[in-house]
Amino acid sequence: MVYHRIVAKFGTRLLTAGSEHLDLRIMADLAKQVAQLHNQGREIIIVSSGAIAAGREKLKNVHERKNVPFKQVLASVGQGHLMHIYGQLLGQYDITIAQALLTKGDMGDRSGYLNARNTLLALIELGVICIVNENDVVALDEIEELKFGDNDNLSAMVANLIDADLLVLLTDVGGLYSADPRRNPNAKLISRVDNIDDEIERLAKETTNYHGTGGMITKIEAARLATSSGVAVVIADGWEPDILIRISDGEERGTLFPPRVNKMESRKRWMLSGLASKGKIVVDKGAMVALREQSKSLLPAGVVEVEGKFERGDIVDIFDKQGNHIACGISNYSSTDVAVIKGAHSNRIPALLGHEYGDELIHRNNMVIL
Repeated sequence: MVYHRIVAKFGTRLLTAGSEHLDLRIMADLAKQVAQLHNQGREIIIVSSGAIAAGREKLKNVHERKNVPFKQVLASVGQGHLMHIYGQLLGQYDITIAQALLTKGDMGDRSGYLNARNTLLALIELGVICIVNENDVVALDEIEELKFGDNDNLSAMVANLIDADLLVLLTDVGGLYSADPRRNPNAKLISRVDNIDDEIERLAKETTNYHGTGGMITKIEAARLATSSGVAVVIADGWEPDILIRISDGEERGTLFPPRVNKMESRKRWMLSGLASKGKIVVDKGAMVALREQSKSLLPAGVVEVEGKFERGDIVDIFDKQGNHIACGISNYSSTDVAVIKGAHSNRIPALLGHEYGDELIHRNNMVIL
């Protein structure tokens, strides 16, 4: 299977080749692979570790401390340096990059989730490659609810956020093994895991000590999250030649975790559960045709009625004037705002509301047609 929308996570040990500093040769090779896939029309988002290593390189004459605030200092200094390197490496291929720093709090907040999703999807549409990292400067260890804990789990959340086809976790080993391959020469690579059970978790825990911050156990946690959202996951050795290209083209490398559900089924179950729906929007015939037959977004001009009370980022049901349930989706505007702008052209939104969150009431990327 050839994968189209890909989230590629680059771990610290991969980017540093096991050293204390970034390895530009390895980063250049990864950038070349990303550029090749990008030029083929693939859609790629990078979740990159390495900010602390980059900061350590810039502050090499400063005595390092082991406490959390100093790690955040390193991340703060290193984040700009890391982005500068990515900008230079991908700029050689005329690729524009962007940066997104996220925390778990961003994903838990309705507006934050919607803003992150819409921004990442817009960058993809523009052909910009976004480099995502956890916002280590504000994501304190002491405030666990604001931390993803590691970039493995962050990458799974991003894959879920943008409806990716594939999440590739590139690290410094070939995948999940039956034992620690650095201690046991008879350890065998497990090429496919259809079910993450107690035995798989046990193997991950036993082989986690040769990784960076996250370890194999967090990769398994990330695989569980992503596969339950309809995303395929591969854990592989990022130092193998053209590994990202080969995996994206469907070659069997590393350990594959196939999706446990169809991606659309997962999204439909979430949106159509009824538990998440907060309101109802009634549309005219023109909007109904645009949604069902032309796969277009819902604009305020096509709305004739709004019912219930909902906020920006809530899921709402969409009905035609005959009472047929035709779709559901994530609203860019609250019910109060929709009541004001219904029937109006999108260019009148700022004047009517005094603010705007885009032309669409519900973007096609945030909608399921029934």
